Amino acid sequence: MNYRLSFVRAFVTDWERAVRFYTETLEMKPVLITQGWAQFATGEAQLALEQVDPADPESAASVGRFVGASFEVGNVGDVYQTLADRGVEFLGIPEQQPWGGVLAHMRDPDGNVLTLLER
Repeated sequence: MNYRLSFVRAFVTDWERAVRFYTETLEMKPVLITQGWAQFATGEAQLALEQVDPADPESAASVGRFVGASFEVGNVGDVYQTLADRGVEFLGIPEQQPWGGVLAHMRDPDGNVLTLLER
């Protein structure tokens, strides 16, 4: 079998706010935006947003968690500062990892945690 990662999904409740955050604040390039589904060019795989109904308990449980998506950037410190200046909430300052990389964790407007990575 041959596997290729296609999408990493983040679940959101406020559609317009989420699309604005990813396109304007993070400056991700949209590949497709429809009502309730969006795809962003993020390298080999794409980040997908999926709108859920916050009144549905099962859907609501998918929002505001650690997504496990790491976005590699050239300089985490520079990107961290730019995004922090734009009001992006970070869980802390960028931290050097024992394996040599630098990580910074941020929240989208729905509370989903995404990671910036510098190798």
